[in-house]
Amino acid sequence: MAVVEIVFSDDINTRNPNLVPCTPVMWRKLVRLGPQEYSSALAIMKRDETEETVLDMAKKLRTYADAVHGPTHARIAALETQVWGLADKIEENHKELKEDILQISAVQSDREWRLTVDYRALNKVTPPLSAAVPDMLELQYELESKAAKWYATIDIANAFFSIPLAAECRPQFAFTWRGVQYTWNQLPQGWKHSPTICHGLIQAALEKGEAPEHLQYIDDIIVWGNTAMEVFEKGEKIIQILLKAGFAIKKSKVKGPTREIQFLGVKWHDGRRQIPTEVINKITAMCPPTNKKETQAFLGTIGFWRMHIPEYSQIVSPLYLVTHKKNDFCWGPEQQQAFAQIKQEITHAVALGPVMTGPDVKNMLYSAAGNNGLSWSLWQKGPGETRG
Repeated sequence: MAVVEIVFSDDINTRNPNLVPCTPVMWRKLVRLGPQEYSSALAIMKRDETEETVLDMAKKLRTYADAVHGPTHARIAALETQVWGLADKIEENHKELKEDILQISAVQSDREWRLTVDYRALNKVTPPLSAAVPDMLELQYELESKAAKWYATIDIANAFFSIPLAAECRPQFAFTWRGVQYTWNQLPQGWKHSPTICHGLIQAALEKGEAPEHLQYIDDIIVWGNTAMEVFEKGEKIIQILLKAGFAIKKSKVKGPTREIQFLGVKWHDGRRQIPTEVINKITAMCPPTNKKETQAFLGTIGFWRMHIPEYSQIVSPLYLVTHKKNDFCWGPEQQQAFAQIKQEITHAVALGPVMTGPDVKNMLYSAAGNNGLSWSLWQKGPGETRG
């Protein structure tokens, strides 16, 4: 019911809401006869007895409803759109459970609402698997050792949703929407074993198809070689193997052949790994932390690239001091200097190449000691170049 209809519900004459002052009687009528959202708004609003008209009040209540209830309606609409967009990946759960295992909701990201599923309760009671996904750092070392000139990457589209769930496993993924209990019929994202299962099935398909040399991390695959044609042929064979196994490949998800590429968040060029420009820009744009949690988050971000920064441990030592449980958070000149210095160092971070061997390679080991610890770095000089 609109504000004007409530206020003038007992009035037989049509009146202009822009000319009629909103009296205390009208205010109480809105609280008594209006929807709950009106009562909530009026409880925190201050009435202006000299200037406020019925139309003014209507505008204020409309603004309040849009601000408070608009996001809720947007979330519901987003959930509805995305749930029905998954119609081929969910089904009604005929083994109805008393309680849902999963909770679904919508969160806002980049001005858009997206579906989220909370798997924490399920993950807590799910037994472990003996298989595991490869360590990212080990994959980086292995790719670095190839000293390749050309690369190509393949990212399988919706890899998890390409894997059907066994019927007996589906009830554990139950959730309710619009009063109906559903469950996934494809492997969902967020469940703790989904990455391991997905990686294993793709790996098995590639081994069965006798795929050329490659590295795989779940649904991300990279091939390399000395020429663009060599890399193209390797990538094409892997794509055909995956398509035959039932996985979908989008052209937009295939990158290369190229001499510079990103894989596992790292930029690769001429056999060396580098920090991507967008990562450097993100780190240098960060503001000084204001508490322990923000400091730990900054150290986590910068720490992933620590091998690219000589004397990293000594530089960031003052930042670690403020994160200790026994210490109160105190951001002083020493922390600010370390914060500024490490951001400066990241802009000059060195590219890392494979360790070279041979009579023409010169090795230089630098070591340093200071109040904040020890550090060392190995530099190698090959024919016509220096690597660290």
